[in-house]
Amino acid sequence: MARLKALLFDKDGTLVDFAITWNGAATAVLATLAGDDDEMHRALATILHYDRVTAAILPTSPFVGGTVPDIAAHFAPVVGIEADDHEGFIEHLSRLFNEGALESVAPIGDPLGLLTSLKSQGYLLGIVTNDTESGARAQSEKLGLDGLFDAIIGYDSGHGRKPDPGQIHAFIDRFGSAPEETALIGDTLHDLDAARAAGVLAIGVASGYLSEEALAPHADHVIKDIMGLPELLDRLSES
Repeated sequence: MARLKALLFDKDGTLVDFAITWNGAATAVLATLAGDDDEMHRALATILHYDRVTAAILPTSPFVGGTVPDIAAHFAPVVGIEADDHEGFIEHLSRLFNEGALESVAPIGDPLGLLTSLKSQGYLLGIVTNDTESGARAQSEKLGLDGLFDAIIGYDSGHGRKPDPGQIHAFIDRFGSAPEETALIGDTLHDLDAARAAGVLAIGVASGYLSEEALAPHADHVIKDIMGLPELLDRLSES
C-alpha cells in the first residue's frame, strides 16, 4: 500500500473520552432547559437516552455519533420552541453543550505526545467530527492540541457530516493527499462508513462504545485506542 501521509481523527471517543466529556455537559444542559420541571427533564432525558440515576448518556443515545441539530429537532417541541425559532435554539443548545463539555473534556491516553510525534514524522493531521468546529477547536486548545492540526472540520464547517465523506474529501482537496495516502481513525460506524465512502484507510479504535469485535467487519484495522497507532503505522510501512 502507499505510504500514509495524512491522518484524520474523529474527536469524541477517539481523542477525548466521550463519557467523561459529555455526561457532565448533558447533566448541565438538561438542568438548564428543564429547571424545576421534572416532567420536562424526564422527557428530555428520554430523548437523549440519558440515565437520570447514573447521570450518564447511554450507548444507544442518538447523540453518540450524531449532532446537536439532531437533538434540537426533538428537544424543541418539549421546551416549547416554535419552528421560526429553531435555528436560534440550535445555536443556544450548541453553546450549552460546548460550554459543558469544555469544563469536563478528558483525553484518551496521551494525544499530545502522540500527535507531537506524528507531526515530527511529517504527517498531515486533522480532526473530522460531528461536533461543531468551534467546540472541537476549544477542546483541542484546552488539551494543548490545537497547534498540531492542519485542519479541524466540524459538521457545521460546510462539508456535511459523517457518515457522508464530505469532510474527508475537503481535507484531501485542501492538502492534496490522495485517498490511498490517507487514514481516518474513529470509534463509531459513522466514522468507518465515512472512511469507506471516501476511499481512505478505515482504522477503528475500541475506546468508544463499540468493541473491537463490533468494529472489525467495518474497518481495515482495529486497535484498542490511539496509543496503539504508532505500532500499526510501523507495521503498515513494512507491508
